[in-house]
Amino acid sequence: MDSTPSRAACDFDLSRRDRVRTIALGAACHTTFLVAITTMIVSLHEGLQIGLGRLAGRSATIANAALALSFPLLHSWLLTGRGARLLDRFVGDESGRLRTTSYALVASLQLLFVFVLWSPSDRELWRAQGNTRFLFEMLFAASWLLLARAMYDAGLAIQTGWLGWSEVARGRIPRFKPFPTQGLFRFTRQPVYFAFACTLWSSPVLTWDGILLGVVWTLYCLVGPLHKESRILAREPLRYAHYRARVPYFLPFISRPLRSDGGSRCE
Repeated sequence: MDSTPSRAACDFDLSRRDRVRTIALGAACHTTFLVAITTMIVSLHEGLQIGLGRLAGRSATIANAALALSFPLLHSWLLTGRGARLLDRFVGDESGRLRTTSYALVASLQLLFVFVLWSPSDRELWRAQGNTRFLFEMLFAASWLLLARAMYDAGLAIQTGWLGWSEVARGRIPRFKPFPTQGLFRFTRQPVYFAFACTLWSSPVLTWDGILLGVVWTLYCLVGPLHKESRILAREPLRYAHYRARVPYFLPFISRPLRSDGGSRCE
């Protein structure tokens, strides 16, 4: 049976060659995403002491700081008009329909580069032992489960790059849904960033490397979402202004979460 969508179900026609390229981009995106997340989990768990970088002393500190800064700076710049157009050229997508996929791919590559190229300092400050080790192992696992739930509530299709390539491959234009207010979004407007920050500080091994990365990326988690909020506010001013007035920016509610108003998932 022909699995190609009918013209009535398509927004545009896509050649077989372009469809193959689109599916290949999606496969590359998801493979890189899984490898990057796995590398990040192992590296953070071990206090960033498994990187392949071989610099030492001040050179290592400067290089590691540059790696730590490269992720938030490029990640944010690619959300600008000029950055988005660069992404389009990077994947040969003049229409801009594959931006969610190309953005997820580049972000995954960035994460992978940071942890693979990191130069370990071997300056271990503390390593949990006994019952304390068990407690921190549970906290570390819980922080990643929290991040997975936050990404689910935010919309896995966008977070993983699925939305772009899977729709384009069917000849459809990717369409964003309204921002979410359900799940963890009832407690904080930034559950993904909050959970991401938790993963940085729950390792059973404390090193100077972990502190350096933790400080830089936690600051990004606090400041980075401001640009995203301005874009959502411009897109849905009344609804988001009402939501923003009732839900805290970063630190979550504990006692009185916002009741969901049926909003759909978004970025």
